[in-house]
Parts: sequence; C-alpha cells; structure tokens
Amino acid sequence: MSSGPKAPDQKSKAAKSKDYDALYDALQVQIVESQDWAIKNGIKTVIIFEGRDAAGKDGAIKRLTENMAPRQTRVVALPKPTDRELTQWYFQRYAPHLPAAGETVIFNRSWYNRATVEPVMGFCTPDQHHAFMNEVDDFERMLTHSGIILIKLWLDISRDEQAKRLSERMSDPIKRFKVSPMDKEAQDHWDDYSRARDHMLAETHYAYAPWTVIKTDKKKQARLNVMRYILQVWGRPGLQLAKTDPDIVMAADKAKGQLNS
Repeated sequence: MSSGPKAPDQKSKAAKSKDYDALYDALQVQIVESQDWAIKNGIKTVIIFEGRDAAGKDGAIKRLTENMAPRQTRVVALPKPTDRELTQWYFQRYAPHLPAAGETVIFNRSWYNRATVEPVMGFCTPDQHHAFMNEVDDFERMLTHSGIILIKLWLDISRDEQAKRLSERMSDPIKRFKVSPMDKEAQDHWDDYSRARDHMLAETHYAYAPWTVIKTDKKKQARLNVMRYILQVWGRPGLQLAKTDPDIVMAADKAKGQLNS
C-alpha cells in the first residue's frame, strides 16, 4: 500500500512544525518582555530590513511585531517620493519617523534604497549615489550618538528561491498586494543588485552600525533567527536565549563568499 512509506515523513513534518511553533511562541514572550523593558528604560530602537524582492521582509516584520506594543511600535514603508521630497536633503523624509524614548521603529526598506534599488534602476544619478555613500556614515553616527540602537539587517535570498516566490505571488490571489511591476526587474537585474549589495555592505558596515546578513531561503528558520538576533542586540538583563544559527546569521564582514550572487 502506498500510504505506508509516507507515514514516517508525514510524522516528521508534523513534529518539525510543532517544534517551530513552540520556539516561535517562546520567542514571542521574550519579545514582549524585552520591549516592555525597553519602554520602561526609554530605549530608542531603529530596525532596518533590506533585501531583494521576495527575500521575506514583510513576513519577518509581521512575525516580529505580532505582539509588540502598538503605541510604541511603528513600521515605516515609504512610498515613491513626491516632487517636493525630491528637492529635499535625501535623509529629510526619513528623519520624522525616527523614534522617541521607548519607541521601536522598523523600516521596511530605508534610506538604503539609494545604495541598491535607485542606482540599479536609474532612479538616482551617479552623483546622488556617490553623495549618499559619503553622507550615510555621518547620518548614522549622529543617530547612534543620540542614543538610538540601530539594527541593520540584509535578508539574503538565492536566485532560484526568489524566482519561485515571485512566481507564487502571481498565482496566489491572497498575495495580490505583494505583486509589483518591479518583480520582473528583480530577476533581470540580479547581477546588478548583487554588485550594489556588495558595495553597500562593504562601505557601510560600521563598528557602531554594523550590517547583519540573514539567509532566508528557509523562511521559518530565518524568522526565528531574526527575532533571536534582535533580542540579543536589545540585551535585556536576565535574558536567556538560544544563540542564532551561524549558518543563517552572520556579520556582513564575515559573509564574503556566502552571499547569493
């Protein structure tokens, strides 16, 4: 009978799902407790999620914020700049969203658009890109000197996995709002994005504001490790937490040769 050999695999999958749920629930408790500590201590946090299309930014942010304090948590995903904003100092449109004491602000794409998407797609000039790369050091130094904890995450996905996820978006009506005219460009400009990413990580990985790479081909493991890493950076006293997986989470300066290209 064909059903016999399948049973062990099905059981294993169910067991893995149960293990994931248990780890996820435990991390949710830790996030609530850590944010409560951060709020009471007036800690200001900025978390940047960057990565290629379909790398899992939306999903990771959704799981991270599921039980966070709504009044002290904001997710910022800015639209295309207006004509007026195009005439402003580049960082000006991001500054109003920065946190006050006890707040956590999560950028679903950030000022680093000018280091990746904009130069690849021709949305900025070479001079504008060059100026950004020279100025972002000073901008982030001011943020961290003001007391902001700045967490910069690059979610890294393989080309095959990206193609698979983009295809699934097109066929799934529930994912309609994820579909973008830029999806096709993501695959067509893969190599250009790789070069822009490598340049960005090499030039903007600062001791006071480092980049951390999260491998995201395995969605669930990536999400667990994102939460673990943020909890570690927060560093609530008494926190007891399993370490992040070194095959999934790595400092940008240690990830050379391991990034998808």
